[in-house]
Amino acid sequence: MIDLIGLLLQDAFWSALAATGFAVLFNVPKEALLGCALGGAVGHATRTLLMNFGLDIELATLIGSTVIGVLGMWLAQRWKMPTMIFTVSAAVTMVPGTFAYRTMIGILEVSISDPTTGSTALVEASINAIKTGLILGSIAVGIAAPTLLLGRHKPVV
Repeated sequence: MIDLIGLLLQDAFWSALAATGFAVLFNVPKEALLGCALGGAVGHATRTLLMNFGLDIELATLIGSTVIGVLGMWLAQRWKMPTMIFTVSAAVTMVPGTFAYRTMIGILEVSISDPTTGSTALVEASINAIKTGLILGSIAVGIAAPTLLLGRHKPVV
């Protein structure tokens, strides 16, 4: 149990640092940097916690990015700023770089392999590509759903 808490704290720290770095890169106002760090820390730690409890990375990413979306909405209303200021830089920390990298390496292996060994590399590259797409879709749906479902208080007339 103590190992899990240490893992989550370490994960939250590095995710907050990464989210803050991306927020600075995206020219987020200085007063919003703490909110971006909080969103990155809470969202990524939620995903890590759920994955340690046995959820697949796709579903854990959907839930973690939904937490980022809800937190981003709350921070945006509290500080009177656009929601995307908080959600985009926080969600960047969950982009599946490893799966995308393995997909590209797998495609390169398919291009240089012979027909007898190429099928295994093609299957692995396809699995990684599908995982990458599902995780990216989970991030997009997770940060957009709270705004779409809870964001409007009056009709569009």
